[in-house]
Amino acid sequence: MIFKENNMDKYNNELIELAKNIWGYAEIKWKEYKSVEAQKEILKKHGFKINDNLADLPTAFSAEYGDSSGSTIGFLGEFDALSGLSQVEDLAERKEKIEGACGHGCGHHLLGTASIGAALKLKNYIDENNLKARVVYFGCPAEEGGSGKAFMAKAGCFDDLDIAITWHPFNGNAIFTCSLLANKQVYVKFRGRGAHAAGSPHLGRSALDGLELVNIGVQFLREHMQDFERIHYSIIDPGSASPNVVQPYAEGIYLLRSKDTEHVNRLYERFEKIVEGAGLMTETEPEIIFDKACSNVIPNPIIEEELYKAFLEEGPIEFTEEEIEYAKKFRETYPIENIESETTIGFSEDKNAELSYLKENILYDKILDYKHSNDIMMGSSDVGDCSNVVPTAQIITACYAIGTTAHSWQEVAQGKSSIAMKGMLKASDVMARAAMSFLDNPELIEKAREEFIKVRGEKFISPIPDGARPRMN
Repeated sequence: MIFKENNMDKYNNELIELAKNIWGYAEIKWKEYKSVEAQKEILKKHGFKINDNLADLPTAFSAEYGDSSGSTIGFLGEFDALSGLSQVEDLAERKEKIEGACGHGCGHHLLGTASIGAALKLKNYIDENNLKARVVYFGCPAEEGGSGKAFMAKAGCFDDLDIAITWHPFNGNAIFTCSLLANKQVYVKFRGRGAHAAGSPHLGRSALDGLELVNIGVQFLREHMQDFERIHYSIIDPGSASPNVVQPYAEGIYLLRSKDTEHVNRLYERFEKIVEGAGLMTETEPEIIFDKACSNVIPNPIIEEELYKAFLEEGPIEFTEEEIEYAKKFRETYPIENIESETTIGFSEDKNAELSYLKENILYDKILDYKHSNDIMMGSSDVGDCSNVVPTAQIITACYAIGTTAHSWQEVAQGKSSIAMKGMLKASDVMARAAMSFLDNPELIEKAREEFIKVRGEKFISPIPDGARPRMN
């Protein structure tokens, strides 16, 4: 097959400009309009056909190129930011750029851009070799708390893919070889009866009491949950700021996690009983409203192996002394616990050696040895729903100083740096090169499919209830 190395670099300037623009837009989930338009513009410019409003979601889209009679490879992208994380770029101290605004504390400005780069490079490869193949980029909204891909998977958006490839900005270079938890998020509302808390407390029925009893029930449930299960919550409306009022209304949000959708549903059944019991104890009326859910991630060793080969061919990221000094300023803002909790330790066979490397270095300048694992990482991603529909795998690349935690101002601050851009471009090259290997060796696609069916089974059951719509306000 024809492979032109210069095609791996020809889009770099466009990609860097796109990523920096999206960093500046920093739009919250379901409202990523400018980011989406910027992504669609570059894809249309290079001959991709745009499909808007996937799954009836205003900021979900796909961009496709090629012949659908052959293999179809998809790249997953994101672009949403996090509330309250606005931060001045390159500054190693907390300072908002725009008061109260969002910031890219999870690197999604890089994530979608690198996947677009991979799609553009694979398009060139298809053209140069006159291949009957198709490449599709998916613009996926609201990964942060919205599970956009779960709604897309429910609507069948990924059904025509043979394999899917994605990545995530991190502090190391590795194959993301583990599972992530399935989850389910709901709002719980209580309606009671208002009264004067001193003058006529016997007439009141406190909605806030009901909500607090749910939280107490959750605390007692924790003792009887499995090790891979979690419940998180927040009171989002206590009903009133006045303590001398029996609260007639209260609302909380609850996020339940377990190793797969079946186990989430079992945990949720117990949670429902807690809510029901709290209503009975307080003579209030509880209501549970579904918000979102996502499936566990199913790793695929066949795709992972090709990504690792591509990683080795591309080589590690090379950093300059200036970049190391830049990263050192941010490293000094972290406690040692950050380094001891780095993601690559979980992927490493020799965890002590990996920890020593992390402590001795400021930036991650190697590629972690690969060994497939089905271990469960205690987090969730809506990539899980795509991975339950089609064989899927992920990589991570070093975009920040070692020790940088996700969803932090430090990550936002480093998001436009040359370090971040190098990590983004490396991810783009690795994903593209691995995808080329699958087009050259279609038997690998079949092997990936066989492995996928063996782990998942024959049918995907979406965690999204029929007719459910995301809460976009």
